[in-house]
Amino acid sequence: MTSTAARSRVFVTRALPGSAPIEALRAACAVDVWEGDEPPPRDALAARAAGCDGLLTMLTERVDGALLDACPTVRVVANMAVGFDNIDVPAATERGVLVTNTPGVLTETTADLAFALLLASARRLAEGEAAVRGGTWGPWNPSWLLGREVAGATLGIVGPGRIGAAVARRGQGFGMPVLYSGRRAVEDFPGAFVPLDALLERSDFVSVHVPLNEDTAGMFGDEAFARMKRTATFINTARGGVVDQAALARALRAGTIAAAALDVTTPEPLPPDDPLLGAPHLLVVPHVGSATGQTRERMASLAVAGLLAGLAGERPQHPVNPDAWERRR
Repeated sequence: MTSTAARSRVFVTRALPGSAPIEALRAACAVDVWEGDEPPPRDALAARAAGCDGLLTMLTERVDGALLDACPTVRVVANMAVGFDNIDVPAATERGVLVTNTPGVLTETTADLAFALLLASARRLAEGEAAVRGGTWGPWNPSWLLGREVAGATLGIVGPGRIGAAVARRGQGFGMPVLYSGRRAVEDFPGAFVPLDALLERSDFVSVHVPLNEDTAGMFGDEAFARMKRTATFINTARGGVVDQAALARALRAGTIAAAALDVTTPEPLPPDDPLLGAPHLLVVPHVGSATGQTRERMASLAVAGLLAGLAGERPQHPVNPDAWERRR
């Protein structure tokens, strides 16, 4: 792998966490890393990727047919994320460009965050903390900041993948009956399979773990929120695009649902004057589902391994479009 990759040029669109991943990449390739914390602008991305054999991208970079046509030497795109909705995979496959991602290594970390959002929303922690800092914390009052109990409440998982299953296991640890919905029942999933409508109608907490694609874009809109209990809480750690945010704001303002907690939005970052942020009983955090040092370094290492394997003509551990790899052989 190293001898082949050593002739390769690679552009990395952000500094990688930890020293090991970038050192491994530099030992095998000529590496160019984008400076700064902001994503490279579109024209800069095309300019820096021109003449490269591989790209290591974040979810903030749009990799489509136009970019690949401008950079015809690119053979591999390693996306440092589980999701790859930022990449036009059919366009990459058509051009014989292999795409890899980084599943598995962030499962438990993201599930921790999803359940943290569930707990924080249920017990209204953001409102309580704001009251402390804002000087509105008054004498103890038996009716102030009443939340809802989590133990024994019904947890609904939409999307029975690795992260959904990990959240379900955490729910079971709290004595929560777990329902889940997806395209089909999954063997050994920790919960009971039900249609989506039934899940929405029966769940006290609905946690979303679906990829963003044509089938899931905007799947949570007025109709979905209307099916939920008025006491229910909606949690999304998947992708912002699966939610109609205007519909979510309406549901919160009208009391159609009780609360929502989001790690993902559209766009990201969400402007402070976005109408969604004016909705009541809403907790939003800045896409930190995988944000632990250990997990981000594992993601970077997995992305580097996928990139190096693809450049060496080997099948990577996590190919998004294996047909492109077969075409390159």
